[in-house]
Amino acid sequence: MFLPADFFDLGNASEVEQVLAKLTNLLAPIGEGLLAKIRINAITHQPMLDSPGGFEQVAKEALDRLGVDWQPSTAELQYQSGGSQIPVNAVVKITGDRRPRIAYNHHRLLIE
Repeated sequence: MFLPADFFDLGNASEVEQVLAKLTNLLAPIGEGLLAKIRINAITHQPMLDSPGGFEQVAKEALDRLGVDWQPSTAELQYQSGGSQIPVNAVVKITGDRRPRIAYNHHRLLIE
């Protein structure tokens, strides 16, 4: 997970943003100025997030990186405590007013 500011020690802001924009085969925007590493899926040959936990892990890391206070969703807590319903969507509870939009392709972080 990267923010453009992570690279500002390598050059000025406009130069860094120009170079990052050219790295479309390595990085993808996921919202709020965040960039995530991607790779090509060996089966579909389509770009995908390069994270073992998929979009949900990337979204939660993004919230942490942005300093947003969040908690697991009610469905996730129920599943972790022995429930049988597996949460399908990436959903979190957010405390505070900041609700960043985080998305990649057809995945979107939902706020409970």
